[in-house]
Amino acid sequence: MFAGIRTVSPPGCSAGRAEPQFLRWLETDRIYRLATQRLIRLKTNTEVKAAEEDTSDDFSMEGASTHFEPAVPLQFSNKEWLPKLRKWSAEFAKYPGVLACAVTLQVMRDTRYLVNSEGSKIQHGRGFARIIISARGKAGDGMDIPAMESFEAESADRLPKDDAVLAAVQKVARHVTDQLKAPLVAPFVGPAILSGSSAGVFFHEIFGHRVEGHRQKDENEGQTFTKSVDKPVLPEFLSVTFDPTRKTLGKTDLNGWYLYDDEGVKARPVKLVENGILKTFLMSRSPIRGFAKSNGHGRRQPGAEVVARQSNLLVESKQAVSKEKLRAMLLEEVKRQDKPYGLYFEQVTGGFTTTGRQGLQAFSVQPLVVYRIYADGRPDELVRGVSIVGTPLASFAKIIATSDTPEVFNGICGAESGSVPVSAASPALLVTEIEVQRKPAGMDAPPALPRPTAATGGTN
Repeated sequence: MFAGIRTVSPPGCSAGRAEPQFLRWLETDRIYRLATQRLIRLKTNTEVKAAEEDTSDDFSMEGASTHFEPAVPLQFSNKEWLPKLRKWSAEFAKYPGVLACAVTLQVMRDTRYLVNSEGSKIQHGRGFARIIISARGKAGDGMDIPAMESFEAESADRLPKDDAVLAAVQKVARHVTDQLKAPLVAPFVGPAILSGSSAGVFFHEIFGHRVEGHRQKDENEGQTFTKSVDKPVLPEFLSVTFDPTRKTLGKTDLNGWYLYDDEGVKARPVKLVENGILKTFLMSRSPIRGFAKSNGHGRRQPGAEVVARQSNLLVESKQAVSKEKLRAMLLEEVKRQDKPYGLYFEQVTGGFTTTGRQGLQAFSVQPLVVYRIYADGRPDELVRGVSIVGTPLASFAKIIATSDTPEVFNGICGAESGSVPVSAASPALLVTEIEVQRKPAGMDAPPALPRPTAATGGTN
């Protein structure tokens, strides 16, 4: 069993370390040299490349911002948390089908500083705390069976109570154990329900990345929605807002909030889609045709270059029904299409998408827990080995209803500007058609011997 812990404190100054003024000078010099190199490349490109379709400026002028909040020290106790982690991870020993597992706690305090020639002077920060519960088994055909749960909050004291974490550990272990006996999915096209958290990932991957501003200007991008402003891109009962100012949804902390983006622009809510109609894009300080200003979504991992990125994605629906009614509608759709079953995606772990013009405009979402839902009254059946695949424009047209209860998916999104924290909140979606394919099976067989225990001379 494994219990991991990682804490990150703000950088400080101690004897023998470089003075803060010298470190700031080094960083300023590094950024200046990188900027001059980039300027040379840009000037060269304008001389040797064909004219671009979008000739917007490279950088927008924004008003100066002044904000100061003191750096808050990290509050964390190893003495308090280590026994909890050991207790939670030891729970996996009760489940022989679990071959590898971990309960990890990550706690970090992030303080950011920005000064620019426009007069902005900003010091702000926030905390991150995360419990990650993961486990893995191996089916008889060699397929790896992963399962996980996670909890995110601004600080460790806002994480769930001990009993809730223990219940999540047990849930993860049961998911692994149950899927070891579950049948493999067959390739399938038919109706399905995506739970709220699954739908959040669905929107993040196939919609959110395609409305990031810099992708509308880059000639190498597919530019799925570049010419769709004031046109329908989603069903008319759906609206989508990105709101980095929102810290919570219900009792759940949102991972994608911040006060100022990484270019010193104040965070603000941005309604991208209203009643199915695309209104704008997520903008950094890199203008595009028709959108000359930032709306506070220039983001990056420290050390990377800023581009437009997602924050808190919030899906709203005017065609919402109860979960029970949504399930009944799924069964009606199964019968109408004369399908043997529909699918229910309870949990996903993430996904990826390709947006480049040279590749396929496609996406893949990786589910963890999937059920077949039968219209003839048979019990729901857990299946394994499922990947959701598709193309964005076709997928949006298949949404016909939602539940009335949003759920949150908190995660870390990786793209050109590195990894940034994001959230996606959505009600469950009913789609008339979704395509799934089978994940590849592994080549290694399950272990020939049972896991060592204390009774056989091993340790738990």
